[in-house]
Amino acid sequence: MRTGEPLPAVGEVLATLATGIWQWDTATDRVTVNAEAARLLGLPAVGTTLTEAQTRARLHPVDWNEITAVVGLAVAERTLAEVRIRIMDEQGRVIRVVRSRSKPSFDREKRSFQLIGTLQEVTEPAPGTPAGRSAVTGDWRRSREAFLLDAGRALAEARSTEEVLRVAAGLSMPGFSPDGLAVFGVEGDRLTIIGHHGHKAGDDGPFSNMALATDYPAAEVVRTGRAVYISTPEQYKARYPATWPLASSFGRHSWAFLPLTVAGRTMGAWMAAFAYPVTFNPDERSVLTTVARMLAQALSRAGAAETERALTDGLQRSMLPTLGPQIPGMNVAARYVPTGGGLQVGGDWYDMIPLPGGPHSGGGRIALVIGDVQGHDVRAAGLMGQLRIALRAYASEGHRPDAVLSRASRFLHGMAADDSEDDEADLRFATCLYVEADPATGVLQIARAGHPDPAIRMADGTVLARPTAGGLPLGIDPDADYPTTRITLQPGETMLICTDGLIETGGHDLESGWQRIRAILEEHKGDDLEELADALVQGVHGPSSHHTTGPLADRREDDIAVLLLSRPGESPDEALLVPPPVRRTMLSVAQAEPERVAAARQQLRELLHDWPEPDQVDSAVLLVSEMLTNVLVHTDADALLLAEVRGEPGARRMRIQVTDTSDALPHKRRPGELASSGRGLVLIELLADAWGVDPQGEGKRIWFELHESAGPGTAGTDGSLQE
Repeated sequence: MRTGEPLPAVGEVLATLATGIWQWDTATDRVTVNAEAARLLGLPAVGTTLTEAQTRARLHPVDWNEITAVVGLAVAERTLAEVRIRIMDEQGRVIRVVRSRSKPSFDREKRSFQLIGTLQEVTEPAPGTPAGRSAVTGDWRRSREAFLLDAGRALAEARSTEEVLRVAAGLSMPGFSPDGLAVFGVEGDRLTIIGHHGHKAGDDGPFSNMALATDYPAAEVVRTGRAVYISTPEQYKARYPATWPLASSFGRHSWAFLPLTVAGRTMGAWMAAFAYPVTFNPDERSVLTTVARMLAQALSRAGAAETERALTDGLQRSMLPTLGPQIPGMNVAARYVPTGGGLQVGGDWYDMIPLPGGPHSGGGRIALVIGDVQGHDVRAAGLMGQLRIALRAYASEGHRPDAVLSRASRFLHGMAADDSEDDEADLRFATCLYVEADPATGVLQIARAGHPDPAIRMADGTVLARPTAGGLPLGIDPDADYPTTRITLQPGETMLICTDGLIETGGHDLESGWQRIRAILEEHKGDDLEELADALVQGVHGPSSHHTTGPLADRREDDIAVLLLSRPGESPDEALLVPPPVRRTMLSVAQAEPERVAAARQQLRELLHDWPEPDQVDSAVLLVSEMLTNVLVHTDADALLLAEVRGEPGARRMRIQVTDTSDALPHKRRPGELASSGRGLVLIELLADAWGVDPQGEGKRIWFELHESAGPGTAGTDGSLQE
């Protein structure tokens, strides 16, 4: 071509350079190609219009997704979209690799993309070679895809802002890992630092609380929502001369500032700084943009979760009381742990209520309350708050424990019925345990509404589940009765009351969970209640190495509420002047409650858990069953069982007595061969080391003893217990 002659047509020039032209309109799903572009796609060299599906059939599936991502990136950054594409034949084999460069635009009304660009064949570099480093195909592409999968999974699993920042700091991008990171947030019209990595403490000072109008890349990104890439220090100095002195001290060579955008709102910016020059080609920009999007979503989720946790934790803490000052003569410790997930607010609660003074203590009595409203939602939390206030009011009026629970049940039944007029299936109930304690005497008056029984840890470490009389959960029957059980907390003993979350957490049922709790109580050393409370929580809700999974692993976790009450034992100096502590349990069996005989047998076995002679334990259990049954069958009175173990290990004595209010004394008789009763006294004489009957002012007391160092008692005269 001579000088002065007209230039050839663009199409002729592109055909000479083996470069095809293609146009894609996503609104019509049509792709128009010229003859050269059709040839490069493996079609006859004739200009034609293809459907989007026909075009996709000629491209590698992974590369089609690559085009979509790069186009979106180019539109957001207002740059050219450049991508390498593998062309496939009908058998799915790669026949060539082409490079596409296009200028995309976005039609907001049609919400579609329009692209016009070029296609040109390129030689695919061998995997692992230096030339293969910049290609989007080959080893680098696979490394990038693996990196994005790992990064997405790690960011999705992060549950707090701190975890998100830790994951972001540990990201190792394929081939161009930054050595400095910073995450910027926005508060009003100021830029803040959420977190950073690769910088010294205090380096973020000049960038904290920076005005959004400042000539700084992160501020520009937040204002415009578009990324800023700076490949060299010279570019940084030329574009941002005002803030270059702040950045120059870090000795970095390249910077990428990307918007953190969620639901169309820019919530901050992410900076990746490099200690070596980076050109930020389209592939690298695509990786950075994808990571920024995942980082923004992870930060948004973590922020929302932290806000929710703070809200629910504040709500729960506002509903739970502080235990207040120390109680003279007693110690109290409490724990509450939300473990149910989700909203993390439920119906578990505890309370400590000062009571009007009693005749024996001259004041200072307290009530301990623990309970669980059915459900794990906002309504359960609301009912819990109202029920706690009602219980506190009834207790402060001076009512006895049974009256407090009766009134509370009536209150909850009426309130739940009013709230559920349109949905009878949503009626709620609550379990509750109410303990009135007199610190001066250690006497505990206990009323129970469908709640787990308390447990007593004795001075020598023995732990007993203390059976107590009880009634229906609160709110089921407005006229329900709640009998009261009276026990005495001896010096050195500790009472545990808790919700079922402490027992059943970790997939346990009531039986296996109680064995776990009992082991923790027995193994704990010392008298510090706070340490014991922490040990209980850690034992069931701590790291996996601290607890065992129960048989019901798929059971949903429940909240944990724990209250501990103890009477301090003697000081070391005083302990030298008193005998070893007595292990004791007491249980009443009413005429209308014969099933409590089984509870008495279980209590005795737990009391004698370390007795060396199993035969003696079996004998004691048999004799207790005979004595209690004798009272229920032959009198109209209730029976009171008292079992004690005294002395040092190896020379202990077990003394068991049953008291009733009948004045009729037992006498011996000879039962017939087929008689179903009349052998009680025979068994006592055969099995006990000592026994007797002691008349009292009203009623009598029958007792027997077994000695740890001796065998069974000698046989005596044939006889029986007979009123």
